[in-house]
Amino acid sequence: MAITLHFTKGHGTGNDFVLFTDPEGEIELTPTQIANICDRHFGVGADGIIRAVRSRSLPDGAAALEEDSAAEWFMDYHNADGSIAEMCGNGIRVYARYLLAEGLVHFADGDTLAIGTRGGVRDLQQGRNGFQVDLGRWKLDGGEPLVRAREVPVARPGLGISVGNPHVVVALADEAELDSADLSYIPIIEPSPEEGANVEFVVPRDPLVKDGIGRIRMRVHERGSGETLSCGTGAVAAALATRYWAGSAAPDQWRVDVPGGTVGVRMFPAEDGEHVSLSGPAELVYTGALELD
Repeated sequence: MAITLHFTKGHGTGNDFVLFTDPEGEIELTPTQIANICDRHFGVGADGIIRAVRSRSLPDGAAALEEDSAAEWFMDYHNADGSIAEMCGNGIRVYARYLLAEGLVHFADGDTLAIGTRGGVRDLQQGRNGFQVDLGRWKLDGGEPLVRAREVPVARPGLGISVGNPHVVVALADEAELDSADLSYIPIIEPSPEEGANVEFVVPRDPLVKDGIGRIRMRVHERGSGETLSCGTGAVAAALATRYWAGSAAPDQWRVDVPGGTVGVRMFPAEDGEHVSLSGPAELVYTGALELD
């Protein structure tokens, strides 16, 4: 039986998504359908799909409601290959913009919106230039594996960081090396993480710190999506890794330049430990409809 899927296309610094509303959790797209929709030649084209579903309407949402009863809406996110992902820093900002545009939530500047994800509940606030999301506690996780990437001359040590989803951050020698890396191929991580990981390649700006703000440039290969123009949680992981390498004098505010634009990262103390936030734009581009078997 065919269904008509009404969708919206959106992006955060070029990291793009297909979003649709399914409050009661009645539409279950298969991995093949998701991959076909995300295909940039034969489908709509996107780095992933986000389903707007009420937390009470799916099993993964129960944990979100237990954590915070205000998390009415759950971000059901799938990568472009159809695989499930825990969180997406750019995606959750675009999701908040979508919920507002569809009249599913109402909150003004300074208000907080709680959204359920498989990585936990995330709180967002709206500002003049987009949204800021508190990604919660972060941790060093995954050790320091070796990473091999096509057109990067030698294997480099990475730093494993979790911000609700897994990352390995790699420092490169200079911008020329960053530009030459061929991220159309999946970087090889040794030892390989059981669940895979996003891999960020980073170089410092010159100077690294200006007006009290750290500055880095990053490219990323996202697990399940390939190279993307931006990765929100990846930008956070890259800033955290650079601060870790730079030492105790490094700042807690960072500007991360990605191929699709610029996002901001801030580390700050909270009752349960240090949290990290991501800020940046979120745009809705167009709406459409698809006929699906």
